[in-house]
Amino acid sequence: MTAPARTATPGPTLSGLFFIFTRIGLTSFGGGLSGWLLREFVQDRNWIDEEDFLNGLALSQALPGINVKNMAIWIGHRLLGWRGAAVAVTGILVPPAIFIIVLGTVVSALILHPLTQVLIAGAAAAATGLSLSMGVVTARRVRRRFVPLALMAATFVAIGLLRWPLVWVVLAGGGFSVGYEYVSIRRGQP
Repeated sequence: MTAPARTATPGPTLSGLFFIFTRIGLTSFGGGLSGWLLREFVQDRNWIDEEDFLNGLALSQALPGINVKNMAIWIGHRLLGWRGAAVAVTGILVPPAIFIIVLGTVVSALILHPLTQVLIAGAAAAATGLSLSMGVVTARRVRRRFVPLALMAATFVAIGLLRWPLVWVVLAGGGFSVGYEYVSIRRGQP
């Protein structure tokens, strides 16, 4: 018996990209948006492979500004050029911005109600879970060599345990990491 054929996912369109980013922007709270983007573009639609996505995520996090905005620009440009980048960033920012203004008006009237506190705590827990799942996916892809694993552990210790300032840890760790990879590439190591 042969396996059932997998249906091909239609390619990206400008309107489709806008609606995907709008849906993600309107249905996500707090952090964890990169987890939604991974699921949508890598796992569900197969428009981007996992390695490219993680490279784009690393680039988006290294650039100044909001990570998810950077990621929307990267994904949109990767799929449909500059028009895709413009549509993606508009979809991830404009409709949610309008919604948050309306929601802020309503929440300001309800903030002292106990149910509101429960809803906010639930949204924070969901965002934490999405961020954790993205961290697990990223950690699985780290090369199983001593230096990358040691750098990952040192970053955790410096920020999570020693509470060193994030900017200095990122500058030092990022600088070391880029230098190390540059030397590895020049030597012809994988």
